[in-house]
Amino acid sequence: MTTPEAEQPRPEDRLEQAVRAAEQALIEYEIAVETFRIEVENFSRLHEQKLGPMYARLEELDALILEARAARSGNPEDRRRADEARARLTPIPGVEELLHGWMDGDGLFPEAAAMLTDQPVRPPQRVRPSEGARKLYRDLVRKAHPDLAQEERERARREEFITRVNAAYARGDETELRKLAEEWAAGPKLERGPSRGEELYARLEWLAQRKELLAVIAKELEDSAIGSMLRLAPDDPDALLDEIAGQLTAQVAEREAELAALLDSP
Repeated sequence: MTTPEAEQPRPEDRLEQAVRAAEQALIEYEIAVETFRIEVENFSRLHEQKLGPMYARLEELDALILEARAARSGNPEDRRRADEARARLTPIPGVEELLHGWMDGDGLFPEAAAMLTDQPVRPPQRVRPSEGARKLYRDLVRKAHPDLAQEERERARREEFITRVNAAYARGDETELRKLAEEWAAGPKLERGPSRGEELYARLEWLAQRKELLAVIAKELEDSAIGSMLRLAPDDPDALLDEIAGQLTAQVAEREAELAALLDSP
């Protein structure tokens, strides 16, 4: 039996289904990229707080060793290397705030020095969202994502709301995410009218361009030093930090012994 023409799906209907599927796929991809970005950012902060003082101590010891060698040899080339090493350690005026609280122009802060001497120290702040926060975040993004807006005013409202959602998730604030979920549920809902075929084609093109941009961002995150470290130990990044810290501690001890030998020998 032939289906009446009136019951055949219109091309615009099929095109709209394709647009909606592409929107949802893009949102899921954005969620994955943003989640990974936050993980990279948090791990980068923890990496710098925990290992930054050790790297700084190694650089200081290298400069001291070169200076001790130059003093013993009197060789102009040795002096040049020592001066270059010392210059690399001199903070540039106005950028101490970029050093994230572990050193300034006068050297290591007490907490940073304590890390190098096995003294008790306040653990670095960490942000690792709970499973509940992750679920709330994903649900909110799926519902309120700006890409679902068809009008500029609604897009602006969603962008402002998602900015607050991202900030709460970055802090791991599950309570705030629940409040935001309630706020969104109580807010206005966008009434969509029928879309023309030209608008739907333009929409698909924009979604494809957005996906390409996200792919570039994801590749940059994955290829970054911190992203590469996270891929080495996705299930237990703290263990990787502990392993690196152990290696750096051994290197510090070796440099200190070498410097002591240079200073003690006649």
